[in-house]
Amino acid sequence: MVVILFIAGIAAGLLASIAGLASLVSYPVLLALGVPPVSANTTNTASLVFTGIGASMSSLKELKSNKKTMWSVAVYALVGCVLGSIILVYAPASTFEKVVPFLIFGAGVLMLYTQFKGENKDRESKPDTPLVRGLKLFAIFLVGIYIGYFGASAGMILLAILTVTINESFAVTNAIKNFTSFLANALSLLIYAFTTKIYWWMVVPMGIGMFIGGYVGPVVIRHVPVRPLRIIIAFAAFGLAGYLFYTAFY
Repeated sequence: MVVILFIAGIAAGLLASIAGLASLVSYPVLLALGVPPVSANTTNTASLVFTGIGASMSSLKELKSNKKTMWSVAVYALVGCVLGSIILVYAPASTFEKVVPFLIFGAGVLMLYTQFKGENKDRESKPDTPLVRGLKLFAIFLVGIYIGYFGASAGMILLAILTVTINESFAVTNAIKNFTSFLANALSLLIYAFTTKIYWWMVVPMGIGMFIGGYVGPVVIRHVPVRPLRIIIAFAAFGLAGYLFYTAFY
């Protein structure tokens, strides 16, 4: 079982740091090993902290050159994360399972939309109005709530939101997503540790694997074509949404 968790961790860490789709592997594996849904969610979140450490270490170049955007996104997501974690204490995440497939499907659609609508060459010369900027930050805040409340595939949803809210390359956007997810998962874990059950013995092997996969992910991003990668991420999201829809409703 330890070997399964380690291998699943590597795959999940790679998917998390590239696309925010760790739960395509880690969450179903934990469920298959007999972990209850809510505990699988919290155990998965604890393991994902290691992905964030590895991915952030590997993305220092992108993060150092975009500190202002990085912290702006992180702060709003963290505020939402605190609220989401508090909500979890009073409303178990199992009550949210029927909504998750639709959120992930929507994130996949958003990813495809940003890919096929083409690049806006004039975007930098037209700063956002206060209303537009407020809506973008509110969207990030809502993703933070989701990270703290349920978390599964939150990275994918955050990546899709950031793709349309910040004017940066995919490598930078992905790096900011990884850093924000790391802080949010760490904060959620701090709250979960005192409020819900975490299978810590599973966190260790899966976490080690996730650190390795998380470190490798940003390296891969720098050397692969962005367009096909985004398309693959979108269709992977559709697949995960279909799987979670089936498990939630059937």
